[in-house]
Amino acid sequence: MTKITVAKGDGIGPEIMDATLEIIKAAGAKIEIEEIEVGEKVYLAGNTSGISQESWDVIRRNKVFLKAPITTPQGGGYKSLNVTTRKFLGLYSNVRPCRSLHPFVSTKHPVMDIVIVRENEEDLYAGIEHQQTDEVVQCLKLISRPGCEKIVRYAFEYAKQQNRKKVTCFTKDNIMKQTDGLFHQVFDEIAKEYPEIENEHWIIDIGAAKMADTPEAFDVIVMPNLYGDVLSDVAAQITGSVGLAGSANIGEECSMFEAIHGSAPRRAGQNLANPSGLLQGAILMLNHIGQTEVAEKVQNAWLKTLEDGIHTYDIYKEGTSKQKVGTKEFAQAVINNLGKKPDILKPVSYSNNSALQLPKYKRKPSAKKELLGVDLFVHWPGLDPNELAEKVKKIEANGIKLTMITNRGIKVWPDGFKETFCTDHWRCRFKPTEGSSINNTNIIQLLNNAINEKVDTIKTENLYAFDGKASFSLGQGQ
Repeated sequence: MTKITVAKGDGIGPEIMDATLEIIKAAGAKIEIEEIEVGEKVYLAGNTSGISQESWDVIRRNKVFLKAPITTPQGGGYKSLNVTTRKFLGLYSNVRPCRSLHPFVSTKHPVMDIVIVRENEEDLYAGIEHQQTDEVVQCLKLISRPGCEKIVRYAFEYAKQQNRKKVTCFTKDNIMKQTDGLFHQVFDEIAKEYPEIENEHWIIDIGAAKMADTPEAFDVIVMPNLYGDVLSDVAAQITGSVGLAGSANIGEECSMFEAIHGSAPRRAGQNLANPSGLLQGAILMLNHIGQTEVAEKVQNAWLKTLEDGIHTYDIYKEGTSKQKVGTKEFAQAVINNLGKKPDILKPVSYSNNSALQLPKYKRKPSAKKELLGVDLFVHWPGLDPNELAEKVKKIEANGIKLTMITNRGIKVWPDGFKETFCTDHWRCRFKPTEGSSINNTNIIQLLNNAINEKVDTIKTENLYAFDGKASFSLGQGQ
């Protein structure tokens, strides 16, 4: 018996949660439910996070959280509970199976069956942004080795558990050689531990085009946060309906399962809503906690129900569907089909699978870290990089010399092109001359000199080598 936390949410949430729980209990799910209140009522009671401390305690104690859609009130000050939950609980892996249900749900991709595994905590979604000059703002893209190792290992372990044959990695490491490069590097390292599973890497742009055109070429796809956010919605949509998709959010300690659609308040209380998205989330939950036989029974009964043409209003189509039903009637139809398998749609088989056993991340020994130089970012409203170079050279000190200036990553000095458009945000790279070295005292001296010469330095980035390997980007064109 597994104790789980349940939140019925807002809008159609209570109806689809009741239907989902009725189905999985009828299938023999060994669960004990502890219900909490989250969402609109909590927000409007004055809690801007939409969840109380007592509810956090219940979630953290039970570890497994099945959540219906919630409504976040409009207006400032209210935080997304989904984002908050993922970050607070360390739910690093977002898993979205996307399978077409042709010919019963319309799609251009009748044999599509892929799973998107998206890193859930870092990348640009760290949300660290600053305005630095009149013309330039920045968002820090943070990619960590622990984040990469956890998500890539999860993708391979999931593929192994689900008897899938291939894991594909999408990155843009031809441009972002340090951040996306690390993700790709870790993927290649971990792939070697799973020789029975095929692995491949695609650059994100052509990979996304291929997925949208020929999704049957892929099986499990793992990628950093932003790419995964975009492509998981694309994948769900091209299967035929975002409304049928469930989602798992997995961490080292806790997990959360949900539908990917919203609370649809206009459909609330009318016995119209399709519970399939949340039911798919519950099936992911059952697989996660090792109740795979129940998950298999529910999934096959659901497929059989769709195949029988028993459809809710959102997917009902004359000529394909046979009976339009409400939320309760759809749930009962699934229950009636427990123990049956579809005849046309491919049945699933989870029965021989065990619960995922993911090791905790173990920190690697520290590398030898060597300071090689420093980038000073400068706010300067001029247009001629040669003029800026003459100004910035005046702050050189103790064998630390200006070696390059870039603007938006493009080298503009020395030997820049006059055609290159420049903003007021400049990266000035300083390195020691041959026979010299650099330390933090030198950097402080550079900054003091910049103050004296009225050079507006807005931030610095130290340039390091780790175990002898330079770990910073060159300027484009360098």
